[in-house]
Amino acid sequence: MSLLALIKDQAQAQSVPEVVAVLAAIAYLGFAIRQNIVCWIFAAISTAIYIWLFVTAKLYMESALNAFYLVMAGYGWTVWKTGRREGHDLPVVVWPLKAHLIAIGAVVSLSAVSGFLLSSRSDAAFPYVDSLTTWFAIWGTFLVARKVLENWWYWLVIDVASVFIYWSRDLHLTSLLFIVYVIMIPFGLVSWTRSMRRQEA
Repeated sequence: MSLLALIKDQAQAQSVPEVVAVLAAIAYLGFAIRQNIVCWIFAAISTAIYIWLFVTAKLYMESALNAFYLVMAGYGWTVWKTGRREGHDLPVVVWPLKAHLIAIGAVVSLSAVSGFLLSSRSDAAFPYVDSLTTWFAIWGTFLVARKVLENWWYWLVIDVASVFIYWSRDLHLTSLLFIVYVIMIPFGLVSWTRSMRRQEA
């Protein structure tokens, strides 16, 4: 069975809200790859739905993450809009390795704390893994909003882990969405790299 056929079968078996959330999420990434500001509108639609879906799946950190995504959709729109200068989009940039190492250390520390709290005080599924993907996604979303090229590498790791988390919680269509994300990420990396090189030239 092809990937498209599998997605179709899963869509028919899933709830309408999840289908809408998935389609909006795919639109978001497609527009983000093209650095089109419309991506943030689709991000807001998708994340608003996922806040509720993840609560019902007992993925509380994922639900909180989508609440953050909803706020970041407004932030990303604002940054991309105000970052335009003389008809040119906000430029793609690269941040130093030190900034990423500090961020990774902070994310691991925060994940350890929130994972412990979730495992001891709630019925959360995969508290530590869920915490890691959540905190890394928060950092990754900020990097997208600032158009930092390295965001794509973070998302590659996050999305691969998310495929297994969502499938295990019977969010099959969402799991397939993240497979699509993994496939699309290299296109984003290449597109943003070319954009950065054009800007430098």
